[in-house]
Amino acid sequence: MYKILKKEILNPTVTRMTIEAPLIAKKAQAGQFIILRVDEKGERIPLTVAGCDRASGGVDIIFQIVGGTTMALNEKKEGEYLCDFVGPLGMPTEVEGLKKVAVVGGGVGCAIALPVAKKLHESGAEVTAIVGFRNKDLVILEDEFRALSDRFFMMTDDGSHGQKGNVCLPLNDLLGKGETFDAVITIGPLIMMKFVAEATRPYHIKTIASMNPIMIDGTGMCGGCRVSVGGKMKFACVDGPDFDAHEIDFDEAMKRGKTYTEFEQAAREKHCNLFKKGVK
Repeated sequence: MYKILKKEILNPTVTRMTIEAPLIAKKAQAGQFIILRVDEKGERIPLTVAGCDRASGGVDIIFQIVGGTTMALNEKKEGEYLCDFVGPLGMPTEVEGLKKVAVVGGGVGCAIALPVAKKLHESGAEVTAIVGFRNKDLVILEDEFRALSDRFFMMTDDGSHGQKGNVCLPLNDLLGKGETFDAVITIGPLIMMKFVAEATRPYHIKTIASMNPIMIDGTGMCGGCRVSVGGKMKFACVDGPDFDAHEIDFDEAMKRGKTYTEFEQAAREKHCNLFKKGVK
């Protein structure tokens, strides 16, 4: 059992928790993830390590409340426990040798982008952070990004906070003015990462995307997290989650991501009905 040390509501749909998991905290690196179960009857879900405190043994996770499992997770309170919390899994984000990097995050993907930006900042790299959200009510981690960035761009689709538009606007502007980067690292919705990759392709800038496909065991055995990269099949849980964004078949990934849409909707409705009846 893994104790919830802290719970913080970041916005109406996103929550941050700190879980007591000293062995994971000791080894986890930026870009890696864990798999958890809320209770013994719950499903396994992957969540990226959003930060860790090696001294206290706390591991941060940030999740969006979108389905039955994340709804159940969000109902947990400080001092309560999770059934399973396994990791770290996946390959860490590679930052060695990078001196000038653009980190582009979208929505809850910014929770994954933040520890990457932090790792780059601590290594001495010049960090340009571009983050985007639908509106000001959904903005998360702004202060944290500002503290780690040499340049920071806040974008909202409706212009209610920061600049109006998507994350590709400042990226295209910088590239068009002759700005160069050792790498662009993008984390967020698949469609966003696809367009970031297309923006950097003409400039031949190394571009890395963090993939979060359907995943079950996190060890490469189930095959659920298949991703086509450069015409070859890769497993996001063991080969990634970071891949060359110019080689990823994003259209296939988006199609596969919709496979269980109806099942997920049914799970949400079932959980909502049980919660209304007071059954957990």
